[in-house]
Amino acid sequence: MPVTRTIVGISSPGELADALCDAQYLAGEGLATAAYLALALGKPLLLEGAPGVGKTEGAKAIASVLGRQLVRLQCYEGIDAAAALYEWNYPRQMLAIRQAGDRFVNIYADDFLIARPMLEALRHPRDTVLLIDEIDRADHEFEAFLLEFLSDFSISIPERGTIRAETPPVVVLTSNRTRELHEALRRRCVYHFIDYPDARREADIVMMRASTVARATADAVVRAVTQLRAEPLAKAPGVAETVEWAEAATLLHGQGDPWPTAFRRAIGVALKDADDLAFMDARLDAILEEAAH
Repeated sequence: MPVTRTIVGISSPGELADALCDAQYLAGEGLATAAYLALALGKPLLLEGAPGVGKTEGAKAIASVLGRQLVRLQCYEGIDAAAALYEWNYPRQMLAIRQAGDRFVNIYADDFLIARPMLEALRHPRDTVLLIDEIDRADHEFEAFLLEFLSDFSISIPERGTIRAETPPVVVLTSNRTRELHEALRRRCVYHFIDYPDARREADIVMMRASTVARATADAVVRAVTQLRAEPLAKAPGVAETVEWAEAATLLHGQGDPWPTAFRRAIGVALKDADDLAFMDARLDAILEEAAH
């Protein structure tokens, strides 16, 4: 049966979209609906898409809307349960044993337990949003462990017993699609694919995030970025790069650079790979000239 405990005061995807907008995040109808259903049904939200489309920012905005702390677990190749769940502070335990002498000391008390993101979310499910970022960078073993964690939101600590969340925590997973995720993990989540925003929405994002940028500048930067993304680049500019490029070009224009020159001089804000810069060098001026008019 659907629950609404996590979204008090929000009764529809449209209301959630408005709340996310107030948190400086423009969510399309699809994302707002997926996020609303994940929250209402108490299921994890899985966001997939290319780097830079706003997956992590979406999780941050959801945490802001809910008035919760974002607890982020950054995945990487070789990540294990200790990095995700907990570990004991062995140096502190040994020091406590030496200082206690003949007296009893409980070296498995909370004072010696280092809580990692997943344990933190279990302990405080009403106060946190757990972001499991770039799950596709972890290996299949960790993905299987995560699947078990999401099945009942509990962990077993041999020295302490089982810790179970009193209510399902809010969980957002992101993936850059560098590999396929296990079907069982997908089935446990509400899924949404985030693509690059259309030109109008991306310009709206620039205007929302960059208060010093004029609308004409936002439109011009978006036109240039759209063309850059169509090229076979190693690192295509994301939405954050669009915003920063608009801000940087506006700053240089204010110091006297004409617009195409301002865009060109600030290109290091948008393209951050030497091979990409070399590849685009011959055609960049034409793209910027066209975008600026």
